[in-house]
Amino acid sequence: MDPPLIVPQIPYQFSSWEREIRSWRETVALFDQTHHMEGVFVSGPDALKFLSQLACNKLADSTPNRAHQIVCCGEDGYLIGDAILFHLDVNQLSIYGAPYIHDWIEYQAANSKLDVKVKRDERSPVYSNGYGNTRPDCRYQIQGPNAGKLIEKLNGGPISVKFFHITDMTIGGHKVRALRHGMAGAPGLEVWGPWELRTQIRDAIIEAGEEFGMVKVGAHAYLTATTESGWIPSIVPAIYNSDSMKDYRKWLPWNHQEGVSRLSGSYYSDNVEDYYRTPFDQGYGHIVNFEHDFIGRDALRKLSETSSLKKVTIAWNIEDSSKLFAEMLTPGGSNCKMIHLPHMEEAEYHYDKLTIDDTMVGTTHCTAYNPNERSILSLAMVDKRVEIGEEVVLHWGEAGGGYGNRIFPATDIFKIRGIVSPVPYSRVAREEYAGAGGWRAAAK
Repeated sequence: MDPPLIVPQIPYQFSSWEREIRSWRETVALFDQTHHMEGVFVSGPDALKFLSQLACNKLADSTPNRAHQIVCCGEDGYLIGDAILFHLDVNQLSIYGAPYIHDWIEYQAANSKLDVKVKRDERSPVYSNGYGNTRPDCRYQIQGPNAGKLIEKLNGGPISVKFFHITDMTIGGHKVRALRHGMAGAPGLEVWGPWELRTQIRDAIIEAGEEFGMVKVGAHAYLTATTESGWIPSIVPAIYNSDSMKDYRKWLPWNHQEGVSRLSGSYYSDNVEDYYRTPFDQGYGHIVNFEHDFIGRDALRKLSETSSLKKVTIAWNIEDSSKLFAEMLTPGGSNCKMIHLPHMEEAEYHYDKLTIDDTMVGTTHCTAYNPNERSILSLAMVDKRVEIGEEVVLHWGEAGGGYGNRIFPATDIFKIRGIVSPVPYSRVAREEYAGAGGWRAAAK
């Protein structure tokens, strides 16, 4: 089984990961998403109706050339996964993103009475062993402050398209489709075209991008983008214990990510439900719509009344971060968990404990060093009473998670202070926090 967090076919770095990470803030970055993103194509007269019955957000009014977040939960209201839905044409849609949701869609289609077909688009193998592979499309993303100028040059003229809408454009004389979105505060595009034209399309982007300082982004830098943008890909899907999921677990292929992912971090519980999260916890409350019927609606409605978490970024304390690196360089030092730069990519389900005054207030899920901010950042979900600017303690280490021969050995726990910051990340000075409210006041 290929390690899920290794980006297949793409070098770890084209130049240096530091330069590549800075590019989407300073010039323009080219991400090659052709190989690692899994997807499903959903087609048929009932395709949109089918997906609307799975999504807790409203999709029924979607029209071709639109894109949406699709967020799915189980009968108990807890999150299965989320991804991006592309409404390609009448009765033709595709979904790309983290793999959990693709399995769920495929399973539900196999058991649905609606007129719908699902075709899987597997990612490229990490280790091809000399065998070739094909996919329906190549896929590239252009982001950064110079993205607009590069896109206009590629197309031979301006492109007018609204956020999360799809348009056609031309690259190197070849027609491609493009989704308008953005990162780092600037507009950008995700473009896709025929697989057999992948080299011509990529070469045309690279040639045109030289004028604007375009940088090719490798796997190391690519994996750090989530901590800057605020998307958490690594939540345990709510499938592992309930009787309602028994048939689904039997259906799941053993080598899919749900069957091979490991659990790591300092947080540990014997109850798998303690690792589940709701769409509200993930920050999707603003798109949840209870006016349509979907799997888990009644349970999610109840959970909405008790949801107590919110998504934030934790900016690591400089002094404590330095002490961790010093410990890593000390012969005979403590059994600390090593930190990898720029991204901790050895685990799929990562949960580190966060505390205030020795009381647990949340968990972190994704950690990376960001040279744009000169900071180590962790995405987290914390008690709603915790305010931006408050100081928390991150318990860095391993509780001994995993299973079988994939267990992460337990380590000593290294305590690291951190500042609760916004998502997407922006810097918050500790002295800006007045201290009148926040978790401590609310807990009294």
